[in-house]
Amino acid sequence: MNISVYTEATPNPATMKFIVNKLLINGSVDYATRESAEKSPFAKELYKFNFVNGVFFASNFVTVTKTEGSDWDDIQPILKEFVKGAVESELKVQEVEQETDVAFEGTDTEIKIQQILNDYVRPAVEQDGGAISYRSFNEGVVTVELRGSCSGCPSSTVTLKSGIENLLKRMVPEVTEVVSEAL
Repeated sequence: MNISVYTEATPNPATMKFIVNKLLINGSVDYATRESAEKSPFAKELYKFNFVNGVFFASNFVTVTKTEGSDWDDIQPILKEFVKGAVESELKVQEVEQETDVAFEGTDTEIKIQQILNDYVRPAVEQDGGAISYRSFNEGVVTVELRGSCSGCPSSTVTLKSGIENLLKRMVPEVTEVVSEAL
């Protein structure tokens, strides 16, 4: 298979999405630190570049967060070539593949919230190079975790409040607020 890689900007100016024409992983995995990348040959190699400050994988893309002071014009071609080579040589995203079945747990309301996040929010957040995970529902407050390009993104608060919160309030009357858990 001839591997092609193209890039896409994300709402987070420090993050770039590198999309390939091959499935990299079922689900998503975030390697927000160099240390967390120890179990990922692919992420470990990316972190060898001194301008890489975060790595996130989902389906057919890898999102890379650059260090402050690095310029995308300089590093984008280097990363694009690396990603192409890594995919061609079948460098693993994870040593052990994670379980991919989505199992929703909790009360009927919690299951409904998780279903909405999975069906409506997750695909949109992944388009921007990020991921969202349900954490809890307590006294009307839904807590989620934002990862990938969403983590530290200037527009993630707007996405959280204007997008996700409004959607959940409309579809689940018990929801009064949505907050993000800090990593």
